[in-house]
Parts: sequence; C-alpha cells; structure tokens
Amino acid sequence: MGELKPSVEKTPGGCEITRRSTHVRGSRWLMRADTHPKIDVEIICGSKEELTPSEDVKPTVVQGLAAFAVSLYSASVGYASAYTAPALVSMDKESSPVHPTSQEESWIGSLMPLSALLGGLVGGLLIEVLGRKRTIMATAFPFTISFLMIALATNVPLIMAGRAVAGFCVGITSLGLPVYLGETLQPEVRGMFGLFPTTLGNVGILACFVAGYFFEWQGLAFIGASIPIPCFLMMFFIPETPTWYMSNGKYSTLSISEPRLGKMLFIKLSQHCRADEERFSSTGRQKDAQKALKWLRGKDADISKEIAEMNKAAESEEESSVSIQDLFQKCYLWPLSIALGLMFFQQFSGINAMIFYTVEIFEDAGSTIDSNLAAIIVGLVNLSSTLVATFLIDRLGRKILLYISSSLMAITLASLGAFFYMKEVIEMDVTHLGWLPLASFVVFVIGFSLGAGPIPWLMMGEILPAKIRGRAASIATGFNWTCTFIVTKTFVDMKTYLGPHGAFWTFGVVCTIFLVFTIAFVPETQGKSLADIERKFRGEKVQVRNVRRMSSLAHMKVFPSNI
Repeated sequence: MGELKPSVEKTPGGCEITRRSTHVRGSRWLMRADTHPKIDVEIICGSKEELTPSEDVKPTVVQGLAAFAVSLYSASVGYASAYTAPALVSMDKESSPVHPTSQEESWIGSLMPLSALLGGLVGGLLIEVLGRKRTIMATAFPFTISFLMIALATNVPLIMAGRAVAGFCVGITSLGLPVYLGETLQPEVRGMFGLFPTTLGNVGILACFVAGYFFEWQGLAFIGASIPIPCFLMMFFIPETPTWYMSNGKYSTLSISEPRLGKMLFIKLSQHCRADEERFSSTGRQKDAQKALKWLRGKDADISKEIAEMNKAAESEEESSVSIQDLFQKCYLWPLSIALGLMFFQQFSGINAMIFYTVEIFEDAGSTIDSNLAAIIVGLVNLSSTLVATFLIDRLGRKILLYISSSLMAITLASLGAFFYMKEVIEMDVTHLGWLPLASFVVFVIGFSLGAGPIPWLMMGEILPAKIRGRAASIATGFNWTCTFIVTKTFVDMKTYLGPHGAFWTFGVVCTIFLVFTIAFVPETQGKSLADIERKFRGEKVQVRNVRRMSSLAHMKVFPSNI
C-alpha cells in the first residue's frame, strides 16, 4: 500500500507541520514552538520503538544478541525450578527458622508448576494485547518480589506464597519466549538460537545448585531475587516481533523525525486513534514491522518476502476471528496435538521430579558422593549437554535428537530403577555400585538436554499457526505446567507406594512411548520457514529448501501424517 500524500500546515509560532494523514478522527493538537524553521511530524499509528539499525553487524549476530537478551529470563525460570532441591534439605536443619512437614515440602515443590498453569493461560492473552516483548518484561518485578517473600519468610505459608508468585511468572515467561524467538529468528539459525532459553535455564539450575553448596535457603532466595534485574534492562534494546506489529499492534502513537526541537513541542492524540481509511492503519503497522525486521535482518536486507507473508497472514486473521471451534479444524488441531504430546512426554519423563528432588534422591541412594556435590555435577552436565544440542540441532534436525534423547532416558531410568530394586527389594549390598545413581542421573540429564528439554518449546513456536499461536501456545504451556504439577506433587507418593524403583521404571516406560510418538507423528521442521510449516499442515505443497540433513532417519514415520 502506498504512502499517504502529506499535507503541510503552518502554526502561529512559525513551524511547518507535515501531516501524513488529514483524516484522523478524535485527535487534538496542542503545539508551542517559537524558533524552529521546520519540524517534520509523521503520524504513525503504531507503537514507539527507538531502534538503531544494525548497519555493520551481521544479521545472525544481531539475532543472536536479541535471542540472548530475551532468553536471560530463562535463568530465573531455571533457578526457581531448581530452588527446592537444595532449599528443602536446608530447611530440615535444626538452625532453620521453618521446618516444613513432608506434605508441606511436596506443596513447596509443586506450587510453582501449579501457578505456572495459571500464568500460561493469562500469558496467552497478554502476548496478544501487550505484545511479546512487554509481556516478558512485565514478569521481572514480580519475579524479584517472589524470591524476597521467600527470603524473608518466617513461616511455611509465606514460602508457599512466594513459590506461587514465582510460578505465575514462570508460566508467562515459558510461553512468551518461544513465541518471541519463533517470530524473530530466521530458519537457518532458529534451531541454534531457539535453544538459548533452555541453555540459560540450565545456567540458572547450575547456579542454584552451586549456591546451595555454600548458602542456606534464605541466601539462595536473595540471589534469586537479583537475577531478573539485568534481564529487564537488556530487553529495552531489542524490538517487538514484526509478526505482532502486523497482526495485533495498537496504533496510537507518533514518530518525530527531528531529534532536537529547540522549544517544547507537545502533540496530544486521542487514546484510541482511528483512521477513516483502512490503508492508514495498514501502512502504520507495516512501517513498524519493517523497522523491527530491518533491525533483525540488517539495514540492506531484502525483507519484502517476509513482510508480504506477514501481511497475508495478518489479513487472513482480520477476515475471521479465532474461536475455540477453530482449534478443532484439522489444520490447527494436528499441530496443537503434536505440541501437547511433546509437552506431555517432556514432563512425564520425570525430569522435574529429578531436578526438584535431586539432593534427596542421592541421599536415598546412599551414594558415596556428597549429595550437594552430585547435584552440581548434574547441573554442569545439564548445561554442557544443552550447549552441544545448540550446535547440533540445525545440523542433525529435531527428530534425530529426539530419538537419541528418548532412548538414553529410557535406558538410564531402567538402570536407576534396577539399582533401587536391588537395594530396597532384594536388599543386596550395593556399596560397590555407589557410582551408579550418579552415572545414571548424568546420562539421563544428557539425554533430556539433547532433545526432550529444549525441542518441545522450540517446536511450539514453530508448528503452531499464526492465527491461533497465542491461544494455542497458552493451552500448550498450561498443559505443560499441569503435567509438571502432577509429576512433582505425586513423586513422593509414587516413591512411597511403588518404591523408587517403580517410580523410575514408570518414567522409563513413558520415555519408550515417547520414542514411538516421535517416529510416528512429530514433523521435521529443520530449515523451514514458519509460513512453509503452516502451509504443510494445510496440505499445500512447499518448495524444498537446500538444508543439510544427517540422514533419512529424520523422516522416519510409522503412520502417515501431513508433514
């Protein structure tokens, strides 16, 4: 759509005002300027974003910095997730001012994922209304407050309240990050940079385990309160996603091209800017999207194709509103079902039961290695494995990593269950096998970090169609945290009624089914644009891109699917 013809107006103070539209209803102008020859004011019905174009910096570097900035919030998520492992052991000490019962401990561990369910549902609305960037930023302050509530707590209910607030923020963040990254990264680097949240989340887990070796639960909480601050500050330097601008931008602000105005210039627009011509708002949102995309892709990049695809998707969204019934259309239900399946298997692999109760598991095993030191080793392996996955995911593809991941987890859970079976049921002397719990734990974490941990979140941002992405991502995130709550809340009871061996064997069976699910239903999204993936689910033909494949294993299928 073309630029609207500007009109020039003179004010009594001698200023010339270039107006891009003369058909703005409800706007009122109030101006004072005495000594400025010309001020060019361009009304853009879009949000104010002061972005510096990435002139001499490679687009991949810029996208990497943006991905890093937004993914820093995952450090808080990881720290909050791992907090209970060292903290619950610390609370059992005589010097602790609080001494929770076993049931209270299970609630301290499970309240975070329970409230994350609510955060995920609310976050689905917020990322559409406020935008992806602002929604993520809004979690920083309550995240800090939640840890301060825990640090200053003198009773268990206050600790639980702090965990609930932290969980709410975790739910919103875990929803917003994959959507933001999916909408800003190019297909060539989406796999590698899309794993930044998992990588930094594991940094948070490791930091918590290391801090737990030196500090009691109050000190741990004070450290957690400081983590969101740098995350919040870095977010000011990155743009909102171009997709949100095209689809959901609220167009009620302006841009002034002259940086120094001399005297004060004050222009007041009505809170709700409405244009007579539909093309006015379309031009505004295209400008915002183009500005953000230029920042991400480079000043001289050809973004016409991406803008055209976004514009087409935005026009399609405007033609029909999203309803619950839409989710049951085959082209939407299929990718949503895959996302829900990935979330289910991620959590019922038992990972959060293992992370939340790492120290206690090693103490139950009677391992000859110090339990806190073992937790640190697990955290290091977790982080290292995710870094490896970051470099492999765009070379091997998503599916091969999921094959490796589910297989390793199933094998190690079987061996861990066998150790506890020999120790507690057969009552064998397993002193000479004291190394086995740590070895099994380490290999399990390697398997999880290579695939089951990062890929479900990455693929959620890839396979969900633009029209339902906010609502469907909210459902998938809420479902993930529901599964997390069930696993963490019932793990103690599973150990009681099934024995530790029964609990680990149950998780091992789930991981085996996960492998079959991946082969049968999960699509390979390596090297595909979001538009291509969406067209595939609609049954349309998509041009094959020239991307490196490890082998045809990535396309193994037991049952036919649409992609």
